[in-house]
Amino acid sequence: MKNLRIVFMGTPDFAVATLKALVDNQYNIVGVITAPDKPAGRGRKLNESAVKKYARENNLNILQPINLKSEDFLEELKNLGANLQIVVAFRMLPKAVWQMPEYGTFNLHASLLPNYRGAAPINWAIINGETKTGVSTFFIDEKIDTGEMILQDQVDIHPEENAGSLHDKLMTIGSKLVLKTVALIENGNVKTKPQIDTNDIKTAYKLHRDNCKIDWNDSIENIYNLIRGLSPYPAAWCSLLNGEDELDVKIYKTEKEISSHSEETGTIISTKNELKICVSNGYINILEMKLPGKRAMDIKSLLNGYTFKPNAKMR
Repeated sequence: MKNLRIVFMGTPDFAVATLKALVDNQYNIVGVITAPDKPAGRGRKLNESAVKKYARENNLNILQPINLKSEDFLEELKNLGANLQIVVAFRMLPKAVWQMPEYGTFNLHASLLPNYRGAAPINWAIINGETKTGVSTFFIDEKIDTGEMILQDQVDIHPEENAGSLHDKLMTIGSKLVLKTVALIENGNVKTKPQIDTNDIKTAYKLHRDNCKIDWNDSIENIYNLIRGLSPYPAAWCSLLNGEDELDVKIYKTEKEISSHSEETGTIISTKNELKICVSNGYINILEMKLPGKRAMDIKSLLNGYTFKPNAKMR
């Protein structure tokens, strides 16, 4: 059995579950690499990453390099004497970093590779209407998410699932998959297989304002999947035209209602308790929404304090 000295690299909550699993199983974590503290909020107070908070609470050695290629950082990393590096939700590593340890550097990715390589695999699996996804471990190479596969685990995506609940599910099974992967490396039993590229591989593009905007002329399925695939973060948005007002609103939760009607797409139908948007083959019933400068609200609470004019539209 190999005597592992592990460097862990990660930043958000998704990575904390794996780091905790390694600590709880008494692996020797010789260093934790995470993002530098960033100013946040009105006071521009420095904000620590979720991984840093956990590492600090557990007295782990923390490094926060600005430049992963700098000689000082590479020397510091080398001096840790790690023979295995584990990466979960971190940035792209230079070759000098990922090729350093004797047993390699492996990554946990929240998709069934080779599908959904890239920045937002959890969101895109839902946006594209997938019914299954999973987690994969692979050894890092020069390209993004293309290295030799080690293990995978699959989960179902439920029809009402959103990105938040799927994130939590994959975070848990991902931490278990990392433990299985580490055990294989530890016992010298790891076997890898290359990822097979095909013409129909789906990509997890970076999310930005344009691809988070709702197109009310799209199909009811695609609109519904976009909203749940972006909920709770970064959230699907659109413009609300209400009388003289034009507001950008965020929509977090909806139901779909298949029905025929003659209304123009984007037309709003509102009652005291209900807000429906007309789409080509039915209605999107909004259950949770956020107006600018307000908190996200369930639709009954929002309708108590906000009036939609008769000609109101979403676009």
